[in-house]
Amino acid sequence: MTDPHQPATAPGTEPADVEQRAALAEALGKEVWPADKDTLVAKAQESHAPDRVLASLNRLPSGTEFTNVQEVAEALGIHTEQQRF
Repeated sequence: MTDPHQPATAPGTEPADVEQRAALAEALGKEVWPADKDTLVAKAQESHAPDRVLASLNRLPSGTEFTNVQEVAEALGIHTEQQRF
């Protein structure tokens, strides 16, 4: 049984992973997809994303098209939930 006083995260994720993915999603929005690294960096700059988000996006491989935040998170090595329900 989980402790009801502790924040819950999906198995395989940590609170920091969830926060980092949320920051990416907030900076990128829903209208940018599909997008490559340069498009994602430009969108994040336009959104005045924090430096840590821009630094993460700049680590993405060039020449790859991403269709959602989940794919970006996986490419950055951010642990993501494997099963929602």
